Amino acid sequence: MEPKKNPQKDLNRKSSMYFVFGLLLVLAMVFVALEWKTFDKIQYDDLGLNKVDASIEEDAPIYQLQVTPPPKPLVLPIEIEIIEDDNPIEETEVIAIEVTPDTEVIDPTDLKVIDEPEEVDVNWVTIEEVPVFPGCENETDKRACFNDMMQKHIRKNFRYPELAQEMGLQGRVNTQFIINKDGSIGAILKRGPHELLEAEAARILSKLPKMTPGKQRGSAVKVPFSIPITFKLQ
Repeated sequence: MEPKKNPQKDLNRKSSMYFVFGLLLVLAMVFVALEWKTFDKIQYDDLGLNKVDASIEEDAPIYQLQVTPPPKPLVLPIEIEIIEDDNPIEETEVIAIEVTPDTEVIDPTDLKVIDEPEEVDVNWVTIEEVPVFPGCENETDKRACFNDMMQKHIRKNFRYPELAQEMGLQGRVNTQFIINKDGSIGAILKRGPHELLEAEAARILSKLPKMTPGKQRGSAVKVPFSIPITFKLQ
């Protein structure tokens, strides 16, 4: 007759579960061991517990500094200078005018109105009589003659600045000047790539001769004229 085992008392029945619990416990212990942090204990010594030897005597030398007081400011006596003024004082007398029934009324026709001529600058294109360049008095087309004479004047007086040549400066300078009522050359405006070229353009225009002034409605007027001057290195 074979002996029979009780299945409830079998020790291998729950061995796998115990193995899993044991593995989790070991893993938890390893994790805590790796993450465990310790700090060095800092020891603070109480300075108040230090005892000073009473036999030690220290005599600190005492220095007495003498401060020189600042000098007192000099107080100058106040002198009053009396200047005799022999020039008499001229006082302006203000006369009050009161209007009464006997006050004489001035007739407006007795007053003279002086008309001052208004100064008008006329454009070169719209002016009735253009300024005449010396030598163009007998020409029919005075505008074309003026332009030709301006080109001749520029070529005759043109001088390329040496410093501008050394610096390699070139370009166009836009200029404008005013022909005044008396035919003289007025303000010269210039704008170019460099001051050296602008100065040379202004010098050329300043040598323009006196012209016959332009006229609008029979009266001499100021007329602006614009012309470009080109500087080009060979």
